[in-house]
Amino acid sequence: MARNVVLEWLLEGDPSIRWQAVRDLTDAGTLFSEQRQVATEGWGARLLELQDPDGRWASGVYTPKWTSTTYTTVLLRSMGLSPGHPQAMRACKLLLDTGYWRDGGINFYPKVYQRSETCISSMVLGVLCWFRMDDPRVDQLAEHVIGQQMPDGGWNCRAMPGYGGATHGSFHTTISALEGLRDYQIFRPWQGLGAREAQARGREFLLAHRMFRSHRTGAVVKGQMTRFAFPARWHYDVLRGLDYFRDCGAPPDERLEDGIELLEKRRQPDGRWLLPSGYRGATFFEMERVGEPSRWNTLRALRVLRWWTSR
Repeated sequence: MARNVVLEWLLEGDPSIRWQAVRDLTDAGTLFSEQRQVATEGWGARLLELQDPDGRWASGVYTPKWTSTTYTTVLLRSMGLSPGHPQAMRACKLLLDTGYWRDGGINFYPKVYQRSETCISSMVLGVLCWFRMDDPRVDQLAEHVIGQQMPDGGWNCRAMPGYGGATHGSFHTTISALEGLRDYQIFRPWQGLGAREAQARGREFLLAHRMFRSHRTGAVVKGQMTRFAFPARWHYDVLRGLDYFRDCGAPPDERLEDGIELLEKRRQPDGRWLLPSGYRGATFFEMERVGEPSRWNTLRALRVLRWWTSR
């Protein structure tokens, strides 16, 4: 059998890469022993060591970006830190206790805004559900996110009163909402009908735009969407969108083909994908070097293509 040198390279990486590569790129299934190592070795362990005594990171709940509690837990969720991890659960309780607002969403700035913010609500929903925060407020948060869906099927944090009055869905808000509702559907399968229906409408919003194009002109909406930065923070890009479609097992659709073509175009001759520059802001440390082969991007791209070719 021919060697798969790219897979071997992935398996030589951080535990957060290794366990997902085994789960998504082989037929071995999830290796929970590898997943547990996210908390004890490598990038995940480094982030956990940086948690403040009060359960926050960088002494902040939502800021500074990207080292605050919100964005650190979003990253730990992407790494696959095991659900129920005590440090993550402490942070989840802090996020919920600090941000839960009377409208059912997350509002970290009640002295400034009288409504919750949809992007933040969606990201926090995903974190709470991944780590299995069993609290009735989680169900109310999911209902809030579903209730913010717009007529075009997307979500936009600027559609709320006082936030700009947008009338068209945002790619950025939509992907956060879709991911959060996907995690909620898995966490609360007996209550997930509304989440499933909202996701179907949200996927249609992305498909109508062929993942990154204007539905009116066909032009690329924003060049940044065609670059695959990781971590993505709150930003949308084509790879993040395709990875969501893969994760939820969405049916094949020819409107994904432009995104798949772009993904394949980004593959280097050695079978790997590079890391472009990311988004300005503070970081505790850099996991990978800009301009060099990226295990994160290669892992995500290969599992998308595996899903696409096996559909």
